[in-house]
Amino acid sequence: MQAVFLQIAKRFRQSKQQDSFISFVSSSSTSGIALGCAVLILLLSVMNGFEHELRVSLLKVVPHAEIFAIDNKGLYPDPTFVKQIENDPKVKKVFSINKAAGLLQKGKKMKAVSALIGVEDEYLQAKFGNPMYAEKLATMENAILLGDQIMQNLELEVGDKIQLLLPSNTQDLSFKAPKSAWVVIQGSVNVGGELDNQIGLLNKQYLAALLGFDQQTTHIEISLYDPFNAFELVRQYGFQFNQAAYMSDWTRTHGHLYQDIQLIRTVVYIVLALVIAVASFNIVSALVMSVKEKSREIAILKTLGASNTNIASIFVVKGLYHGVSGAFIGTTIGVLLALFLGDIIRFFESIFNTELLSGDIYFTGTIPSQLEWLDVLMTVLIVLSITTLATLYPAYKAAKLDPATNLS
Repeated sequence: MQAVFLQIAKRFRQSKQQDSFISFVSSSSTSGIALGCAVLILLLSVMNGFEHELRVSLLKVVPHAEIFAIDNKGLYPDPTFVKQIENDPKVKKVFSINKAAGLLQKGKKMKAVSALIGVEDEYLQAKFGNPMYAEKLATMENAILLGDQIMQNLELEVGDKIQLLLPSNTQDLSFKAPKSAWVVIQGSVNVGGELDNQIGLLNKQYLAALLGFDQQTTHIEISLYDPFNAFELVRQYGFQFNQAAYMSDWTRTHGHLYQDIQLIRTVVYIVLALVIAVASFNIVSALVMSVKEKSREIAILKTLGASNTNIASIFVVKGLYHGVSGAFIGTTIGVLLALFLGDIIRFFESIFNTELLSGDIYFTGTIPSQLEWLDVLMTVLIVLSITTLATLYPAYKAAKLDPATNLS
């Protein structure tokens, strides 16, 4: 019996000359749903891509959590305390490093370097994964690796000597001539984004000597398996530290990037869900007009024994046809665009000889895309839910139609 009413719903979808306007409204609703569905899947994939790049690119270099000195005397970490942090199952690795801010001078040109890092081989391998960096720093004691943007701004080349100026801190806040040293450029570091304009790598012992350190260090850096545990973990161990020290984590320094991604994701969901809802209003309009046009046929069906539920199901199925069609078309387009977005962007960049994202500014030089099938499923469920709701009122109107009035 249900198959009969499905056949009737199919016949009701077939256009006649007099209901071409209804067909146009129905087609526009299907197109609107498909467009909203495709764009939602594509933009969610792009947001997933940016979040992935944030994790694997930026957060690989940016400290997840760190405890650092409040003055120029440095830290004297207790080996037992460091071992306690290393034994935490959330912690991947703990590094003792030296950091400073300095000024590079070449002739009349000067450039601030806010992240001069004194490192060892283990740190370089874990953070940058390039064995060449360690080899270049090992060539001489005063070797330095600089970010790409610093190299370009100062027009530096490998082998150049450049003066490094470090501030001299005093207890009475009086001015004192900066510490000066000549360093030799041994290569560049390509981290991505603004970090390429801030970073410089030195041998740990060499920077310690410039800072006047012996056994102390400036920073204890903690690398985690999950960077999102950093906020709680750094405070857990920071309050146990045996010296007065500052605590920081990546959410304070670069957390705005992650928050921006989540904000855009939320806005995309809301806006495109509204777009799909607006498109579904066309289904309501088309079905209401269809109920009015098919009133005589509905009356005949009722006189033949069709119940109100049968009549309502005909128009629910008719409306769902447009929702399912739009969801299928939109999902197919959205998935294909998400999977091949990189190739599409590179194609248009080559044609117009332009670059959509600059790696000098952003932490990634491309628009990334990472398709998550859960997002696809959620999008389809949203579309089908909104479409189903849109069919209820017209179906109710059709079910309550009076046969006697419409057959007279």
